[in-house]
Amino acid sequence: MTKRITISDVAIHAGVSKSTVSQYLNGRYDYMGQKTKEKIQSAIKELKYSPNMVARSLKQKSSTTIGVIVANILHVFSTQVIRAIEDFCHEKGFHVIVCNADDNPDKEKTYIDMLRAKQVDGIIAFPTGDNVALYQGLLEEQYPLVFMDRLVDGLDIPTVLLDNDKAATLAVDLLKDYQRPAIVTPPLKENLTPRMERLIGFKNELAKHGVSLPDEYIACGEISEIQKKLTELFQLTKAPDAIFAINDRVLHEVLTFMNHQHIRIPEDVALVNVDDVSFAEFYQPALTTISQPAFEMGKKAAELLFTQIKNPQDRSTMETFRFEPMVNRRKSC
Repeated sequence: MTKRITISDVAIHAGVSKSTVSQYLNGRYDYMGQKTKEKIQSAIKELKYSPNMVARSLKQKSSTTIGVIVANILHVFSTQVIRAIEDFCHEKGFHVIVCNADDNPDKEKTYIDMLRAKQVDGIIAFPTGDNVALYQGLLEEQYPLVFMDRLVDGLDIPTVLLDNDKAATLAVDLLKDYQRPAIVTPPLKENLTPRMERLIGFKNELAKHGVSLPDEYIACGEISEIQKKLTELFQLTKAPDAIFAINDRVLHEVLTFMNHQHIRIPEDVALVNVDDVSFAEFYQPALTTISQPAFEMGKKAAELLFTQIKNPQDRSTMETFRFEPMVNRRKSC
């Protein structure tokens, strides 16, 4: 059987102490000479040394891993946030486990239990809002935890999300010259912060311009139902002349419907949505969107989590961080 290469073998081969090799492996080499680093790096390569991650985790009392629980990984916003978190963690020598909860509280709980069993050092979650007691228990343990995209009443957990009211205000500003604006959204639930805030903000901002948003101009349903809801919307005696699509998945359904029904954008109906999808610029016509600074938001969430990991007693970051949306003005309105 091939002998397992140990840290002692690396130290002997490099001509340095075990503690020096350990410092190198843990990234603590700010004051280490370049020649020493090169000798250790060469020894690791020549001996094909692979650190025993389990042993290191036990010794350091850290798994150098965090968990990210997203509501739905199909959203552009979710994938961009994950990428930013992964980039940040990679620089810190950490790994990321991504879990897709499908906005299902049972799946969310299962993933939290699994991540705790794997002893991850902290969790960034897009919470469903239905596992308050579970998260409260983690808070009481001073377990590192950050929420993304959604607020949960009664939980003092640092949260990173968009200024949804500002996003709605920007949408109204883009559509203020139209007479019959409508909004298209997935199911509206109190704990789904972005949807509720964007709807309320849109309705309130329209009112400031003397425009109402009757209930029949709110097309709301599961993604699989959006086509049916749009059919009902455009069968109204006075069909909408503008649409605010609340996110990227809704946008896909709206574009599909308009294409099938030969509805022209913006001649027949103006269109604006939240989330700057990859095809927005080359779609015909190019789509006016309101983008979220997803990469900055993901990085901020990771920074907040690492502050807690480093010092679980640090309560200075226990607040809500709102990020500014940005208009990408193109041709659809």
